[in-house]
Amino acid sequence: MQKRKLGNTGYQISPVVYGGIVSMDDGQDASDRYVEYAIQKGINYFDVAPSYGDAQEKLGNSLKPYRNHIYLACKTNCRLAEDAKKELDESFDLLHTDYFDVYQMHGLATMEELNTAFSKGGVMETICKAQEEGILKKLGITCHSEEVALEALKRYNFDTVLFPLNWGVNLGKDFGTRIAKAAKEKDIGLLGMKTLIHRAWINEEERRESSFPKSWCKPISGNEALGIAAIKYTLSMGADAVVPPGNFESFSFVVDHIDECLNHPLSDKEKALLDDELRMIDGQYFF
Repeated sequence: MQKRKLGNTGYQISPVVYGGIVSMDDGQDASDRYVEYAIQKGINYFDVAPSYGDAQEKLGNSLKPYRNHIYLACKTNCRLAEDAKKELDESFDLLHTDYFDVYQMHGLATMEELNTAFSKGGVMETICKAQEEGILKKLGITCHSEEVALEALKRYNFDTVLFPLNWGVNLGKDFGTRIAKAAKEKDIGLLGMKTLIHRAWINEEERRESSFPKSWCKPISGNEALGIAAIKYTLSMGADAVVPPGNFESFSFVVDHIDECLNHPLSDKEKALLDDELRMIDGQYFF
């Protein structure tokens, strides 16, 4: 699998990210199989968070044989320095490592959260100190708000941004365009999540009864052409790498088709397919 430059980090990463939710709740044996598959396919970037159930524990065990050969990204849900320090130490323990290649402020949702993070006693104190100590190599953010993400990038020279770069919300609401543009202008590593998402779940019952109960939104499934077009769309927005939904079926689908998507950009026919599908989902955006 070819590798791609992650912004100005100096990292050469796989164009597909292994999201830790793939390992969540499926048991240690399954996680070990998933990770072995990923490694064999050339995946070298793994991302996880404390909020992903037992994913840190399971992924940490699965990655033990490979830690020195991969990039490991983790996150903090905390906004205060003291809380973040405790969470960071717990993540190190669970993931059997003493450093993270990328560490991200996770799920920034409001300006109030951002202000807290940058205030005296805020999480930025902890992660900047840890970076100075060499235990956090690069710093990033994850976000679902363009306004908050753009402001964060103004306040600090983050190395990466993990953001929804999804065909549906971009075509329907132009969501993601500004952050993708800002990241590219600053040569910030751009990681596109929600790549293979189709629409919002109709209700919790649909989610529970589906093959994807771990997914917060309904993934594209059973439609190869649509899935490939969706991946190509995220890449066309400038993503350095894509993050499939947190289930093995979606992950392996993207792995199987990523070379095709990189070698053959989105065609007019595929764009028309996405336009047609957008009309079909009729505003049921995942976000």
